[in-house]
Amino acid sequence: MRERNSPQTGKHLGYALVDGGEGAFRGALLVTDFRGIPADFRYTDPITPSRIEKILYGSALDLYIRGELILESLLGAAEVSPALWICREGDLLAPISKLAKTRVVMLAPTARAPLDATGDLEKQNDPCVFDLQADGVSAPLRFTLPDGKGREEEARAVAEILVEAASFMDLLEPFSRITRALSALAEERDGT
Repeated sequence: MRERNSPQTGKHLGYALVDGGEGAFRGALLVTDFRGIPADFRYTDPITPSRIEKILYGSALDLYIRGELILESLLGAAEVSPALWICREGDLLAPISKLAKTRVVMLAPTARAPLDATGDLEKQNDPCVFDLQADGVSAPLRFTLPDGKGREEEARAVAEILVEAASFMDLLEPFSRITRALSALAEERDGT
């Protein structure tokens, strides 16, 4: 029997991050339960394209490294399948959507006043973008569905997942954990 205020077991959120700073690309994913407790963590070693690769791939290099080398590797290695994959960069939304076997959204904070009630969903000018009041006190979160997935029913299904998880955790906080973990791994590798 489930405790009244505890999340259902087996429900997970997946967070994907790819960083392309300082000439090297690295990526990581973190799958947590709805309380924010890690269930799976994967990362890639930094990938530094050579000068010749930069010339030969041209403007396609970034997409190739982020999508095919990093995201495909990470998502393929994940041992826990989340109810929802979350990214914070728009350029990751389409590649994750193609690779994932579940829903995908880009999630971002807003600076606007809270909506009337938890669970309120407000469509934005773009048919794939919605503001969601995920909890009772914070500013709404803005989520973007992959292109072609702007249907209200898809948005409501995503909103339901996010609202349930937000009653137990800060939905954006795992990104800071991933960033700190990648920094710690880099320090270990560099011996500092």
